Amino acid sequence: MYKTIVNEFLSLDGVAQAPGGGDEDTADGFAHGGWHMRYMGDDGAQRRVLRGIIDADAFLLGRRTYDIFAAYWPNAGKEERVIAEPLNAKPKHVVSRSLSEPLAWNNSHLVKGELDQALGTLKRDGDGELHVIGSTQLVRTLLALGLVDELRLMIDPVIVGGGKRIFEDDGRLRPLRLVDSYIAGTGAIFATYVPEG
Repeated sequence: MYKTIVNEFLSLDGVAQAPGGGDEDTADGFAHGGWHMRYMGDDGAQRRVLRGIIDADAFLLGRRTYDIFAAYWPNAGKEERVIAEPLNAKPKHVVSRSLSEPLAWNNSHLVKGELDQALGTLKRDGDGELHVIGSTQLVRTLLALGLVDELRLMIDPVIVGGGKRIFEDDGRLRPLRLVDSYIAGTGAIFATYVPEG
């Protein structure tokens, strides 16, 4: 069975939209793309993010994140090879209603069927660690279905004032337990949580 691990960069006010670049996701007029990158200057932060990519046995991506990654990582430069190689080589399961197979990015496959059943089957039939990166809408679905085993959050000391979030305003109480933490020299907090109960 896959252990489903969500990896997210969050602002202090819980925004996960467009952490990497200005044009990454401008939906709904989001103007603060790239807000996260200044907090990656700490060696410990870089090692933790890299470890998450290397330790993954497979990736689960939403369509928008897939499109961004598939356009970038196969052509990444030599200085980014340590990240690009595992992303390019390892299996990628993609949730999309608009894409069709074959997918262009190496070792990428569509998650087919009714989403709740398909994600449950993928989790049950997999082995090792299934890492979710970005993919805010998909993360919300996984949380709602109770399919997240671990949340690895890098919380940056910045407020962006609005944007896409991974946590729904649905009134449900979901207690979590902190199992690991690290404070980077940039002020970012790495916090790993598992669901309680």
